[in-house]
Amino acid sequence: MDQSKSKSITRRLIAGLIFGFLVFLVVILVGDLNQVSEQVIHFKWAYFPLVLLLTLFNYILRFFKWHFYLGQVGVKDYPLLKSARLFLAGFPLAVTPGKVGEALKGVWLEKEIGLPVSKGISVVLAERISDGLGVLILSTLGVIAYPRYWPAFAIVLGGLIVLIVIIQVRPAALWLLELASKLPLLKKISPGLREFYEGSYALFKPKALLVAVGLGTISWLGEGIGMYYVLRGLDVPGGWETMSIAIFVLAFSTVVGAVSALPGGLGAAEASIAGMLGLLLGLTRGTAAAATLLIRFATLWFAVVLGLVVWGFSRNFLFESEKGF
Repeated sequence: MDQSKSKSITRRLIAGLIFGFLVFLVVILVGDLNQVSEQVIHFKWAYFPLVLLLTLFNYILRFFKWHFYLGQVGVKDYPLLKSARLFLAGFPLAVTPGKVGEALKGVWLEKEIGLPVSKGISVVLAERISDGLGVLILSTLGVIAYPRYWPAFAIVLGGLIVLIVIIQVRPAALWLLELASKLPLLKKISPGLREFYEGSYALFKPKALLVAVGLGTISWLGEGIGMYYVLRGLDVPGGWETMSIAIFVLAFSTVVGAVSALPGGLGAAEASIAGMLGLLLGLTRGTAAAATLLIRFATLWFAVVLGLVVWGFSRNFLFESEKGF
């Protein structure tokens, strides 16, 4: 592998990993080192493989959504294994600062199948938005039960709906693109903006959006149930109420992490999970912190590890695609 070609992405990844380690330390210290250690030591580890399986269930459904979206932008007969390689390789990019994740997946798609970078980025954006709508659906009952979360819920949902409506009102969108092509600062990138828009327009048509949001809702439900089994492993009493709160906490904290714009939602998601578990289930700081660390290991960091394994087997392809990052 050419060191000069991978230096930038490696630097960003290392920065994200360091930030993640600092967040890890803060969660432990806030939860009290002794209490968190005790909770983790006495955790019923027989539950953890089930949590990982539920996380894999999430990844599998999200992969099929990714592959479905590629078909919507004109990518036909693309082998599932190659598509899965690109999908998994994008996981570590979630913890890199800035927009390198979105941009680099677009570059990989261009190299692999000739899809314009801008259209590839529209696929990544559509993934994020459909995931956002999915977790908002899972959050609905919890928000109804706990009105204090309505403002944040309404702002995020309203923003996503407005964005989708703007994209689907084609005359207005084309007028904006035409205006952008005449502005000095945007003139050079107007062809890319047009490609991005055409991809987004196809991806947010009602039928495609319904399929994607349906897959997103079911996939994130899997991780919500995984959150429940983390709590069971910490001896939190089971039942439908605990499960519903676990699903709500996981879903809403995912929204919080996404809108925070922090890499991987680091810090924001952890604070949200620990705070909501303490508030809604009355867990001690130590138990809430332990649950937060365990579910983040089983979701975010599990994904990063899977992605890095793919990087290890695809180094030349992935890093030779990096141009200017």
